[in-house]
Amino acid sequence: MCGWTGYFKPNSGSEFEMRNMTSRMTDTLSHRGPDDSGVWVDAQVGIALGFRRLSIMDLSPAGHQPMLSSSARYVIVFNGEIYNFAELRTVLRLAGHAFRGGSDTEVLLAAVEEWGAEVATKKLSGMFSFALFDKKERSLFLARDPLGKKPLYYGQIGRTLLFGSELKALRQHEDFQADIDLGALSLYLRRNAVPAPVCIYKGIHQLQPGHMLAIPADAQSLPEPIPYWSLQKIAESGMANCLDVSEKEATDQLDGLLRKAVSSRMIADVPLGAFLSGGIDSSTIVALMQAQNHRPVKTFSIGFDECTFNEAQHAKQVAGHLGTDHSELYLTAADALELIPRLPDIYDEPFADMSQIPTHLLCKLARSSVAVSLSGDGGDELFAGYPRYREAERIWRALDIFPAQIRKQVATRLMLMTPNTILGNRIGSILDMCKSSTPEELYHWRVSHYKTPSDIVINGFEPPTPFTESKSWPSWSNFTERMLFLDSISYLPDDIFTKVDRASMAVGLEVRVPMVDTRVLEFAWQLPLKMKMRRGQGKWILRQVLDRYVPRTLVDRPKMGFAVPIGAWLRGPLRVWAEELLDENRLRREGYFHPQIIRQKWTQHLSAQYNWEYFLWTILMFQAWRHRWHC
Repeated sequence: MCGWTGYFKPNSGSEFEMRNMTSRMTDTLSHRGPDDSGVWVDAQVGIALGFRRLSIMDLSPAGHQPMLSSSARYVIVFNGEIYNFAELRTVLRLAGHAFRGGSDTEVLLAAVEEWGAEVATKKLSGMFSFALFDKKERSLFLARDPLGKKPLYYGQIGRTLLFGSELKALRQHEDFQADIDLGALSLYLRRNAVPAPVCIYKGIHQLQPGHMLAIPADAQSLPEPIPYWSLQKIAESGMANCLDVSEKEATDQLDGLLRKAVSSRMIADVPLGAFLSGGIDSSTIVALMQAQNHRPVKTFSIGFDECTFNEAQHAKQVAGHLGTDHSELYLTAADALELIPRLPDIYDEPFADMSQIPTHLLCKLARSSVAVSLSGDGGDELFAGYPRYREAERIWRALDIFPAQIRKQVATRLMLMTPNTILGNRIGSILDMCKSSTPEELYHWRVSHYKTPSDIVINGFEPPTPFTESKSWPSWSNFTERMLFLDSISYLPDDIFTKVDRASMAVGLEVRVPMVDTRVLEFAWQLPLKMKMRRGQGKWILRQVLDRYVPRTLVDRPKMGFAVPIGAWLRGPLRVWAEELLDENRLRREGYFHPQIIRQKWTQHLSAQYNWEYFLWTILMFQAWRHRWHC
């Protein structure tokens, strides 16, 4: 796992000047790659690539980047892991390619020489983002993995094309312009994260998962990225070819696929462990790791003194049953206070999922013992684990009894009569939900942290997203399956994977996610819904797999999530910090938000009339980020 950056600018100066600029950009990514660094430039063309290395596979100098292909035609900077690189290497050797080292990056370069960049990318199984320069064609090729586990930012400012793993690297270039995109800010308020393809800065984009971008040296403007992998097609194909197997056969198949996914992600030349919350997903991954390991797997969990949020005792019981080498850390308000000022550096784009705090501290705990950790992320989106799926389905069935037009008219009239009180706000929220015309619109409302960002953001607007573009939804699916799909292409990459990537890379830890192996994903979409959700409970088939390794009594409990008591902390140890960022005069002076609603909710929260922790944390994280980066 690593960090990379670069730029493409004709007539950008001497080689010395370009190396200095690239080194300055690259040095901002030292946390992603503390073990090695490198710079490659072609001053005649105006292309520069910089790299920071976290050594996981092939710790020798043969894994150094930027790396040239054997013919010297291609040069690459690559972040991630290719889990099928051994199979690809065998095929390429038969085709006549020789290898000087054992890195997957060298295999990728050979694949590009053999098949071309587009075909080679389609053959990769793993998590990755990379920039490849073709010296013969003088063209740049960017690509991001199918599920979006690894980040990739790019953008053209004047004649300068900037690209890299994190925005802080792009900011170092002399041509960078830090103008905030109000559309991205509006979406951030709704989603707690800035969703691809937009970016918080004007002119900069996130390459969407499963997309590639080929940029000729003489391009006058950026071409549109093209998809090389489509979850929509996977979902439609799976539903059209639904498996007709017994429950035992389906469980056997999933057990085998997960075993292979876990096994391929346990290959490393450095110490390896796993996160363990004691829930279904992480317990399944750890159980399959331990079943394939002769020594105790190192496992890590975070706990809270507040019993409402604490899952550490459950993780400890699962670890004891499986016989892992378990470590745990209990998070306190003091830990949060120490970490919060660093969050804008870790997440150099506004990000407000409150579990970012325990996730980072969990990564820090794991990094004290291992360099790679496996995670259970993705199980909820693949196997219908979130309670909101059942809630939204139940609410829509009740609403759909009445014609949409009548519901809208009644709700609109009642909202005019609703008083501006705490109770009135709650009633108004329910009435707003009743105005949904479609189940997707209802679900969009359900997962929105702030329902009407234009009320808050001055001159705010919302660019299109998967929730508003019905052409991106799979056909032949019911409401629950469309919710799973929408979360898989939005919440999973934009929130979950962003959170884990930045939290882990801040401490130089690589996190691997077996649950979203593409073979597991394809299998999940072939399963009938009854094997995912049964009697109101999600992840049915995943529970059948876990039952083979862990007693049901150790994991069968309501889903808690990775929550933290931010609401109470904002009234206590975080109050002074929050008050400074939410000062009314400051909000007016900065000019991004209408302050009235923010101040009203802050007052209500402090009086404990209402818990506005999610809304306030979203505003606070933007304010802290803006202050850190002087926007």
